[in-house]
Amino acid sequence: VFAAAFFPGKEALVMILLYAAGIIVGIISALVLNHTAFRGNPIPFVMELPNYRFPSAKSVFQLMWDKAKDFIQRAFTVIFVATIIIWFLQTLNVVADSGNSLLALVGRWIAPVFAPLGFSDWRVSTALITGFTAKEAVVSTLSVLTGTATSNLSAVLSDMFSGVSVVSFLVFTLLYTPCVAAIAAVKREMGSGLKAALVVVLQCLVAWVVALLVYQVGGLLL
Repeated sequence: VFAAAFFPGKEALVMILLYAAGIIVGIISALVLNHTAFRGNPIPFVMELPNYRFPSAKSVFQLMWDKAKDFIQRAFTVIFVATIIIWFLQTLNVVADSGNSLLALVGRWIAPVFAPLGFSDWRVSTALITGFTAKEAVVSTLSVLTGTATSNLSAVLSDMFSGVSVVSFLVFTLLYTPCVAAIAAVKREMGSGLKAALVVVLQCLVAWVVALLVYQVGGLLL
């Protein structure tokens, strides 16, 4: 949607560059963490692989059930709670208007945080909040808040972004916390809600800093 609105004819190139940027930032983050939070001598690890055999249908379904049950018990509870919270904030309105919902009020409150990145419109920050459930929700939320069909959303984005700020927004959206399901998986693997929360904070901080660099450097060049 955004690439079509601001970079017509170059949508594929924009998407490739975004993916490349995500890979580069991931590598840099891993190198930094390897020399800070996770520094130390590597622990020797040896794994003996069993003989490969064609699995039986019973063992396949047993493994599928174990994985599904584990997801439902651990991850889905986090996803469900987060979805309920977003739904409650989005539907509970001060008046009968989506622009006056509790979620919109929260979006207005945090909008100044994104001003240095080039986008301070409360509708954008509100969409980023719903993006915690799934990144696809960013587009649908903007569509609802602007009163525009998703297919026509490109026509109104120019009033909310400039050429440089939209790149900053795309970079931030790319790098900040993927979704609640990913954080639920992090919590499950790390065995700590606090550590999972720190991952969220770190991801948002990295996204903010990189988007700030993109906007500031882009502004100087253009």
